[in-house]
Amino acid sequence: MARLDVETGLRRAVERKELRNVYQPIVSLESGRIVGFETLMRWQHPTRGLLPPGEFMSIAEETGLILPMGWWTLEDACRQLGAWRATHPVLNDLMISVNLSPRQFLQSDLPEQVESLLRRMGLPPSRLKLEITESMVISDPIKAGAMLAQLKSLGIELAMDDFGTGYSSLSCLHRFPLDFLKIDRSFVGAMNTRHESLEIVRTILALARHLRLKVVAEGIETPEQFSQLKNLGCQFGQGYYFSQPMAAEAAERFATAEPASKH
Repeated sequence: MARLDVETGLRRAVERKELRNVYQPIVSLESGRIVGFETLMRWQHPTRGLLPPGEFMSIAEETGLILPMGWWTLEDACRQLGAWRATHPVLNDLMISVNLSPRQFLQSDLPEQVESLLRRMGLPPSRLKLEITESMVISDPIKAGAMLAQLKSLGIELAMDDFGTGYSSLSCLHRFPLDFLKIDRSFVGAMNTRHESLEIVRTILALARHLRLKVVAEGIETPEQFSQLKNLGCQFGQGYYFSQPMAAEAAERFATAEPASKH
């Protein structure tokens, strides 16, 4: 009954404008400056309050509701970035990152939809980053590679999220036109307690250097993690050490503040 209730509510969530985007800053570990935001979906449930993705995302994916929801998130994020750029020219270099769901990634017209959206919003393609996971490409690397090449041809950036937790074949990684690898928070969180996690982080950074990929470390929560990743040569990071995900208004204030105030 609880599951049915979630599914029924989700069907109405888009039309009732109950979905919300929150934004978590992505920061240069070298300069402390914000380079972009990752967009994260929340559901403002009429009786249960603000729900995180874990409460509804699997049902949305299974039912196909993720398609209108995912499209709403992408459109809203691009609109928001356009508004920030119009109000604050200093934010013109800011990037917005949006996660693609497996179902979205399988849509053959996805590149055309993204291109149309960017044109409609007047947003330079280089300011949009789409994030995929390893599991989304491993079942059919050839088809996935073709889709990524189409998306890349638009001029947008591509990131592989949660890297190291899936089953990606390292032998085919170089075939994907990626710009970023994102180190999963589980490795970052265990760097100081498990030697294996530290070595995995070190290995991912070395791999990225060889493949000329930029790296974002997720889940940075302590000054020690920040310093360690910076010393290891990781370029970018996100996590509660910098900020929790926040509403658009708070994200705008955060992005226009001085770097020194972000720690």
